[in-house]
Amino acid sequence: MRKLSLLAVPMVVLALTCLSQAQTIQQLTHQAPDGSVISFQLTDGTVMVQGGNLSDWWQLTPDIKGSYLNGTWKQVASLPSGYDPDAFASAVLADGRLLIEGGEYNFGNFELTNLGAVYDPKTNVWTPLQPPPGWAFIGDSPSSVLPDGTFLIGNKLVKNVAALNPKTMQWVQGNAPGKSDFNAEEGWTLLPDGTVLTADVKHAPHSERFLPSLRKWLSAGSTIVDLHSPYGPGCIPFGPNNQYCYYPPGEIGPAILRPDRTVFATGSYTNLGPGHTAIYTPGAHLTDPGTWTVGPDFPANDDAGDSFAVLLTNGDVLVEGESGTLYTWDGKNFTEGLFAGGNLMVLPTGEIFIGGTDLYTAPGTYSPSWAPSIANCPASVTRGNTYKVSGTQFNGLSQANSFGDEYQTATNYPLVRITNNATGHVFYARTHDHSSMGVATGSTPVSTNFDVPAGMETGASSLVVVANGIPSVPVNITVN
Repeated sequence: MRKLSLLAVPMVVLALTCLSQAQTIQQLTHQAPDGSVISFQLTDGTVMVQGGNLSDWWQLTPDIKGSYLNGTWKQVASLPSGYDPDAFASAVLADGRLLIEGGEYNFGNFELTNLGAVYDPKTNVWTPLQPPPGWAFIGDSPSSVLPDGTFLIGNKLVKNVAALNPKTMQWVQGNAPGKSDFNAEEGWTLLPDGTVLTADVKHAPHSERFLPSLRKWLSAGSTIVDLHSPYGPGCIPFGPNNQYCYYPPGEIGPAILRPDRTVFATGSYTNLGPGHTAIYTPGAHLTDPGTWTVGPDFPANDDAGDSFAVLLTNGDVLVEGESGTLYTWDGKNFTEGLFAGGNLMVLPTGEIFIGGTDLYTAPGTYSPSWAPSIANCPASVTRGNTYKVSGTQFNGLSQANSFGDEYQTATNYPLVRITNNATGHVFYARTHDHSSMGVATGSTPVSTNFDVPAGMETGASSLVVVANGIPSVPVNITVN
């Protein structure tokens, strides 16, 4: 549930040292014209931002040197009439389109709307999206794109899930057996085996996984510490004539899959003070529930309820506390850092986009083993044409972006960046129809298609595939 005012004994070391001098936050040269409620990384290298006037959207394009710091804004198409949502389910699809579904609020009213829309960057058009059959309410529901490209969403009010085939735009929905509680306020994290992990909110501290191949939920055990916060307003009326009641089960923080395949899950506030954290280690096989261990508490009574987290290219998790303070988890230490106070998203440069105003840069770098690897790429390409590039780990090791429940902004898909050797100018080729939307795909061959920009410079160039801010080793190409 989106708060309109949004911005245990530890078994690990809690680092409360002075702020790292290597962390930096720089203000964008050009600020988002209408603010930034939430942002998405499109596959053409641009950033799509929902403005403060919730029906309008803006696009940030990096400059000719590939700098988002000096990028420029333009307004793009507004949402269909009647749809002005806040706190919705969302995803960038494998074909490059942006999907948003539902909304806790519509025109500022608590409606749990079932409206939705899909944005096509090629035509700059939002097309209304029909809800799953029988779903009168959606609101701020959890969602994820599965490895095969299917968009999976959970019904906030009950245990049902629905799956959208982006190629046919047809829904299939039903009650997958095994779910412990309804889907309200939960966040979903895609794991390397293709299953989806969630820490329950209503039935905290229980956790569970959805197994797409078996179409059912299995218990993932107890998170040990309680990651959810109590919620006390009782009935929140909604629906026609406010005839229904929603009883919020509380809040939870974001959860991020790390390169070592553990998930760092963060909590909302508790009756006793700070938010807790927990670390999930997946099991050895598909139906193995895995294990949880206790992580550190947030310092200074902070928490991450309904807040953001991202995976840095150095493998650390960057979590924004409810206070706006940034914390990093490196697997051993939970370190307090700089102040942010805005939505977070990983950029192709490895920088973190903060709320349409700033860029965050972290110390350290990635392991070469985490990077995409190109196996086959055309040596010569022609402007305006489409080509295929294939290799391994094009989807990165994680979805890399998370929120407490709604606002799914995963970036686990390949981008193609081409740099002209003579000028050093940078161009992004729109990618689409990725062969996989999984994470940590290892040695499994994957591919994507890329459209060479019609207006880019010709001549000798280098091409990289980028996933979650980590580039491949470049390959030489000639642009005709």
